[in-house]
Amino acid sequence: MGKKSTPKAPDPMQTAVAQSKLNQSAAGMSQLMSMVNQVGPDGSLTYSQDGYRDFVDPFTGRITKIPNYTATTALSDAQRGIKENQDAAQFNMADLLRTLTGKFKGTLDTPFSLNNEDVENSIVDRYGKRLNEAQGRDRESMEADMLARGIRPGSAAYDTFKRNQGEKENDAWNQIFINARDQAINEKLTERNQPFKEFAALLSGSQIDQPQFGATPGANVANTDYAGLVSQNYQAKLAAQQAKQQGLNDLIGGLFGVGAAFAGNPSLKFSDRRLKTDIEKVGKTNDGQNIYSYRYKGGKGMHLGMLAQEVQKRTPEAVVDVAGFKAIDYRKALHLGA
Repeated sequence: MGKKSTPKAPDPMQTAVAQSKLNQSAAGMSQLMSMVNQVGPDGSLTYSQDGYRDFVDPFTGRITKIPNYTATTALSDAQRGIKENQDAAQFNMADLLRTLTGKFKGTLDTPFSLNNEDVENSIVDRYGKRLNEAQGRDRESMEADMLARGIRPGSAAYDTFKRNQGEKENDAWNQIFINARDQAINEKLTERNQPFKEFAALLSGSQIDQPQFGATPGANVANTDYAGLVSQNYQAKLAAQQAKQQGLNDLIGGLFGVGAAFAGNPSLKFSDRRLKTDIEKVGKTNDGQNIYSYRYKGGKGMHLGMLAQEVQKRTPEAVVDVAGFKAIDYRKALHLGA
């Protein structure tokens, strides 16, 4: 029989390129199937192809044409009219904001300050007229009362009444200043801040609405298992190497098959796991050691025995190394005596 040649392992790069082309075809089909035109009461969403892009494969330098797609959203007639009105309103609002910024431009350049005189003037403006009128009526009533009682201006009693009335009026003014001070300060702050608040309110209401688009259809491109292809290539080379070793295995099978005994010690047999194939456990010895059926590599007949690697763990003196393989002295392994 002629010697069979080992099959040549596939080139992983060529396989990767072929797999990549199949992945691209599947992705393109998935993309086209996903891009379904949509029509609703408020508008429509349509897809169209508008050219290609070049993709250069970094491994092979091969150029692939990738199609470009455009998703177009169109509003219905009613929605388009609403949007045009909104755009016009927002444009007018932006113009108003520009005008307002010119009106208080430079206001922030002057730090806000509030002295006691400003506060007091504000309080007097708000409460002074009413308080003066009330105090005037009180003075007239007091003078009429003193005259009715015979108390004349210039007398000590008249001066006392006048002094008490002045203290009462002064206390009234002090109480108003105390109670109205916080309110006066807040009014001054409001007067300063009101233009800025109006500007901020207008600004927040004039933001441009961002267009709303539907979800972009996904296209899953399967990854090329390049590492797996490299591993397969390695396994192919390894199998070729093992094929070259088969001749050695056949030689080992011939040397250590049935009846191959060591001179002077027929109980010593090769039983290395590496020399065996089709190994199956079939039972145990009386002392609990496993018994296997197996074939020697390169041999045909079935045999019964133990594995040297297992025996060595339990009875190391029963295992010897010969030419790099393990052999069992069954007399010692089974404790059969001298």
